[in-house]
Amino acid sequence: MRGYPYGCLEQKVSMAVSLREEKRWKELMANLPSYQDGDGLVKYFPAMRLGDETLTSYILAIGHEAGWSIPEEPKERMESGLQKFIEGRLFRGSPLPTVDLALRKLAAMEALSRSGKFQGKLLGSISIEPNLWPTSALLDWMNLLRNSRDIPNRNERLREAENILSSRLNFQGTALSFSTEKSDGLWWLMVSGDVNAARTVLALLQSERWKEDMPRLVQGAVARQRQGKWDLTPANAWGVLALEKFSRAFEAEPVSGTSRADFAAQSQSIDWRASPKGKVSSFSWPEDKGDLTISHQGSGKPWVTVQSLAAIPLRDPLSSGYKIQKTLTPVQRKEADRWSRGDILRVRLEMEAQADQTWVVVSDPIPAGASILGSGLPRDSQLLTQDEKKEGWVRPAYEERSFEAFRAYYRYVPKGKWTMEYTVRLNQSGLFQLPTTRAESLYFPEMFGEIPNRPFEVQP
Repeated sequence: MRGYPYGCLEQKVSMAVSLREEKRWKELMANLPSYQDGDGLVKYFPAMRLGDETLTSYILAIGHEAGWSIPEEPKERMESGLQKFIEGRLFRGSPLPTVDLALRKLAAMEALSRSGKFQGKLLGSISIEPNLWPTSALLDWMNLLRNSRDIPNRNERLREAENILSSRLNFQGTALSFSTEKSDGLWWLMVSGDVNAARTVLALLQSERWKEDMPRLVQGAVARQRQGKWDLTPANAWGVLALEKFSRAFEAEPVSGTSRADFAAQSQSIDWRASPKGKVSSFSWPEDKGDLTISHQGSGKPWVTVQSLAAIPLRDPLSSGYKIQKTLTPVQRKEADRWSRGDILRVRLEMEAQADQTWVVVSDPIPAGASILGSGLPRDSQLLTQDEKKEGWVRPAYEERSFEAFRAYYRYVPKGKWTMEYTVRLNQSGLFQLPTTRAESLYFPEMFGEIPNRPFEVQP
């Protein structure tokens, strides 16, 4: 998460929580008013016109779960905006043409209940049908019942909700899944199976009847990770908090002694007195197959994560939902057959989406030292960028011109083709190895596209 490249407010908040860096959280909260619209709802980027009730609910909920505060004035405006949304006095449409209003209202109610601002009468705005709800809404309902005392038949409804959740849990090997997983991936609401797994651990930690099953639930949630992480940024934030609170409840006995790992002819050990937070032990690949053996001598039960890493370059375009074509065109060029320092080029990216998606980002790397024109800063040129074209019905919510890449964030991308262009000034000579150009759905990571970039040479 420390190296996560994208930067909307949700991702910045999730990074702060995942890394447990309260200083980063406080800096974000100090700037929170610049992200709020006139109704108090929070926007993904300050330049957007309207805030989003799902994002607002998430920030209130994750901040409360993390034990971190939000300044009083913006928090009151956020809660006021959510209450108006629940009551129907404030309208916000869904990014997709789907029936999800009850789910968005339920998430808002759950967020309000964490600070005692929920009132039972607000339930009149939705139909109570927990057996028909996706798992994320069922978890919101369970938390709402725990946090609120003025809901009729509260205890009976809580037992019913836990029974429904229990009937959906499914263990295949060590991984935790849900029988409703295919319909639980509500990416436009920042919800995935990994998010639900982490939130399930947090919700059931509070229930005495689940005490004996908690280690298995946590093991199943951890087993959902791929390459050391869960799928979405909110999933990593919820997951870190779930493991932290599980550890506080079930791992009170401190770890001491020595843990040892043996792999082929290599051996490494951890002295828990010298490294109380653990450490990373790296082994080189053996020439032949080898067995990994891990043992612990001492008190406590340390966790171990085993990862195998291999750098495999992308040689051909890869499409899993998005296709990308990239073209470079000279705008100003000293020599016709090569690029030189001071040249200006136009990058054209032609993309095609195979299905409708919300919150899509396109990231295209630039050579080190190059400048992306169009930011309005000194030495920028409006004349050189005025011919940039954007084709199709898609328009970015925000464009990021960093020292490493051009990134465009789209709130909604429908199925079909669209095109974007940007302009680069080459300021540094050298031979540059560029990472891939990538388009991906931030909340449905299985949908992405990548193309490799050839080494880019700039002459003096």
